[in-house]
Amino acid sequence: MEATILYFHLFGSIPYHTYSLASYEPPLAIPQRSCGEQLHAKSKLDHVLEMLQNLIYHKLLPFRTVLMDSWYATKNLMQYIDKQGKIYYCPLKRNRLVDDTGGVENYQPIESLNWNETELEQGKTIKIKAFPKDKKVKLFRVIVSTSKTEYIATNDINQDATDAVQLLCDIGWKIEEFHRELKQLTGIESRPSRQASLQRNHIACAMLVWLRLKDLAYKTGQTVYQIKYGLLSNYLIQQLKHPSLAMSLA
Repeated sequence: MEATILYFHLFGSIPYHTYSLASYEPPLAIPQRSCGEQLHAKSKLDHVLEMLQNLIYHKLLPFRTVLMDSWYATKNLMQYIDKQGKIYYCPLKRNRLVDDTGGVENYQPIESLNWNETELEQGKTIKIKAFPKDKKVKLFRVIVSTSKTEYIATNDINQDATDAVQLLCDIGWKIEEFHRELKQLTGIESRPSRQASLQRNHIACAMLVWLRLKDLAYKTGQTVYQIKYGLLSNYLIQQLKHPSLAMSLA
């Protein structure tokens, strides 16, 4: 189970986590929070910390690596993960202040750092502002696309391959793709009630719909969007040819 990865992210405004096996497709989604009144009594970061504690001490869910989006890349959460003996990988915002000179120069925004060829391939050791003075992390410059670059921080100081970091990030992006499909195709965000049990049922039904669409997509060699909108297209064609409710102009 060493290949298991936990991914924390925002699902709309709701903290969620997804449990993924690095060799498994699709990811295993584990809804942890509904959108009841209890959600709004605490911050999103408080809820994520509670989710993490629940996974470690109550569900005893085995995982080694935690991926996060930049919203969760805070000192408290990163240090907590570190103390639990887990490895985190998280993108840092471009204006995050860091030091890669060992204290020789002042902190500067990540986007202002200089990178030589070795650092581009193997990463560089930095200190993030406000972290303990002896706490260093490894930073990698990952090219997502021709127009997007991400700066990925990890407490795995022994990590020395940007390509390996990119592969891990690909898992996170795959999970983001899963949630995008879930939101766009199943109506999961149209929650019918503030009652927690009804919301959980609604989310579970939406995920079952997504699983069925994904299964059909694999079997037919189509995308989930083609499957979903093909159904609507077929219905419209059928109704135009043989309308269930005929229109009378008289």
